[in-house]
Amino acid sequence: MDTATATAMGALEEAYLADAACACEEEEEESDDLGLLAGDAAAAGDAIEPAVRALLLGLGEDDRREGLRRTPKRVAKAFRDGTRGYRQKVKDIVQGALFPEVGVDKRTGSAGGTGGQVVVRDIELFSYCESCLLPFSIQCHVGYVPSGGRVVGLSKLSRVSDVFAKRLQNPQRLANEVCGALHASIQPAGVAVALQCWHIPLPENLECKALQGWIRTSHSSHSGVFEGDSSTFWSDFLALLKLRGIDMEAEDHSVSIPWCPLRSHEAPLSNGLCKKSSTNGMVSAVTSMLLSLGEDPLRKELLGTPQRYVQWLMKFRACNLLDVKLNGFTLSNVSLYERPGGGTTDHGAIRSELHLPFCAQCEHHLLPFYGVVHIGYFENGSGEGIDRSHFQALVHFYGCKLQVQERMTRQIAEAVYSVSHNGAMVVVEANHICMISRGIEKIRSNTATIAVLGQFLTDPSAKACFLQNVLDTAGSAI
Repeated sequence: MDTATATAMGALEEAYLADAACACEEEEEESDDLGLLAGDAAAAGDAIEPAVRALLLGLGEDDRREGLRRTPKRVAKAFRDGTRGYRQKVKDIVQGALFPEVGVDKRTGSAGGTGGQVVVRDIELFSYCESCLLPFSIQCHVGYVPSGGRVVGLSKLSRVSDVFAKRLQNPQRLANEVCGALHASIQPAGVAVALQCWHIPLPENLECKALQGWIRTSHSSHSGVFEGDSSTFWSDFLALLKLRGIDMEAEDHSVSIPWCPLRSHEAPLSNGLCKKSSTNGMVSAVTSMLLSLGEDPLRKELLGTPQRYVQWLMKFRACNLLDVKLNGFTLSNVSLYERPGGGTTDHGAIRSELHLPFCAQCEHHLLPFYGVVHIGYFENGSGEGIDRSHFQALVHFYGCKLQVQERMTRQIAEAVYSVSHNGAMVVVEANHICMISRGIEKIRSNTATIAVLGQFLTDPSAKACFLQNVLDTAGSAI
């Protein structure tokens, strides 16, 4: 470990264990609370921000630089919002939401308030994985069979599901808790819950398309009349899901697939400082975050969670450009923003490398964003293109760090232009986890950014040619 890293690690411990002064001037008013990890609930909540500063130091970052100054506040807000279910009660949601509804005589059939099954499908949720603290995406389907001539307001099924999703969870326990809470609160003849869950994989295993490469599992839980292998109510529930193209029987592979990819990484079964390590301070910082969220770090399911979260973050540790071999890509002294003269463009000289996968870490929220990079460039006159592996190494270098998509797009374009000199164009398409796991919760959103240099800037037809290449290959991505 070099001197700079050792210094950072020493400062890291002080950033949250001691009543350290805040480095960001605009947040000095909060610095008096930095050392409070327990006791008063409000003060304990403030411990998340200094813990995040400690993590940034451990990643070799300067928490005072633009882009990171408010990151601790943003991360703390996201974690508190994402675990608000600990502070909510199901009875407060369901109370007053039960309505009388006439049914039919049981000898005649089942309908309405006596036996007429109700299923709310495609409830979009997210939760935080208790094994690694990364958000995961959920499609939830809830059904119940009314009894006693009463039905519950449909929105309450979604809200109760969200109460338990907004906690540190694993999918099967989430299904069980939603099922149990609804059965106890609305007292129906039975409840059925089906979940389809997606967990982000390790960065190196992430493929191109939106959810390809993600770890997908299906889980279910049921009570009352839905129980039993011969239950017609359970069969009807599955049939109603199939009407939406959801085949839970075909997707039931939860037993064979490990849920959290970081779970397979060895993590000491302790959330304290087990042995001397350069990341001990970071692990302690994450432990203090768990305490601030009202969790017990010694709960069996959370043992090793701080270590796994730190392992994930360290995949995006700041590194020096000299430490990475970029296969010939260097920023030359050529003025990157000098507009080239006009002239006829040879479209045959345009080369493309498309659908290069990447996974980066948003520096504003410490959450992943992932997607693909498309690179277009003009040959430099040698007649030889650049090997795809070189472009992938370039994308990896600029992606595997704390980033923002706009900066990453520009940096890749500049590096390519430093080799091509004639022109470079880069398009980045990405899904941002921070768009689904915070208050905005825009599940289906996707962000595209573009950088244009050299001949692509002056020749609209060259730009259109490259974009058409991207469009033509969209269906053939990995």
